Amino acid sequence: MKIFMIGTQRSGSNLLRLMVNQAPTIAAPHPPHILERFAPLLPAYGDLGDDANFERLVDDVVRMVEVNPVPWGVEFDRADIRRRCRDRSLVAVFGSVMDRMAEAYGKSDWMCKSLANVHFLPEIERYFGDEARYLYLYRDGRDVCLSFLKAVVGEKTAWHVARQWNAEQLLALDCGGRVPKSQYLALSYEELTSNPESTLRLLCGWLGIEFQPTMLDFHQSEEASKTAAGGKMWENVRKPVMASNTKKWLTGMSRDEVIDFESAAYRALVELGYELEIVGRGTPPRSYDTAAVAALDAENKRRKAASREDLSPEDAAARKPQEDLLASIRSRLVAAA
Repeated sequence: MKIFMIGTQRSGSNLLRLMVNQAPTIAAPHPPHILERFAPLLPAYGDLGDDANFERLVDDVVRMVEVNPVPWGVEFDRADIRRRCRDRSLVAVFGSVMDRMAEAYGKSDWMCKSLANVHFLPEIERYFGDEARYLYLYRDGRDVCLSFLKAVVGEKTAWHVARQWNAEQLLALDCGGRVPKSQYLALSYEELTSNPESTLRLLCGWLGIEFQPTMLDFHQSEEASKTAAGGKMWENVRKPVMASNTKKWLTGMSRDEVIDFESAAYRALVELGYELEIVGRGTPPRSYDTAAVAALDAENKRRKAASREDLSPEDAAARKPQEDLLASIRSRLVAAA
């Protein structure tokens, strides 16, 4: 069983990952975001039918896993990874790496919590077929937005976060309408945090596994300690479920930010049943002309740069190996083109 968590970051995916990782048969490591990072680079590798090109891709992917900020502690044989691939594609390499990881952990199944996989669903569906399970984790987009505005990763204006969040929720919802019902489950962060045991029992029933009480003790696990040590943005995983960690956007976002978000993410908010606070309640959605978009883009870029400058030395050091490796891969591919 191959489980793909889909949706948008800052939605409680590490919380749910650590809970599922407590299951005896499912390995759910911190993801190196293989598809998200390598899909844009794929054309530069050339024809993967060529042995040298495919070997280079496999080696680069494995090296990215080996410098993950939350270590996997798994040894990879490149030739073994290539042999496991059913075809010569990035998704095949990804699947082979995940299979090897689960095997090393002594587990039969795995879950990838790289929520950006929502952008690669057609290829995932093609390669994994009925082995795949799609776990859609969603959270009120305004709380997601507030979290992104504070984090080192992601977009940095409410409008930019809203556009991303809206698009990704619609992709995830479309998946639920396309794949067999047995392969798809939608869970809300709000339900998970307010009723963790009943939500986990529902999830376990869907997966065909037994609920483990240790799932609720995820914060005491070795994997939680490793994750928290990997960066400040994951430090909350050492804490028990925070039932009150909702609707913080009501006080944490300005009125203008809420209007920007609700204007750009109106459709997904309504589809998921979240009540609108301002837009549509006497205030029409905002429209954005070319000048307004340019101003938002400039502000987003400025805030991203400022966020990087505020990164602690410890967090920067944890991220540096992967960032340096990805930069070197890009440079090599450009030079070879």
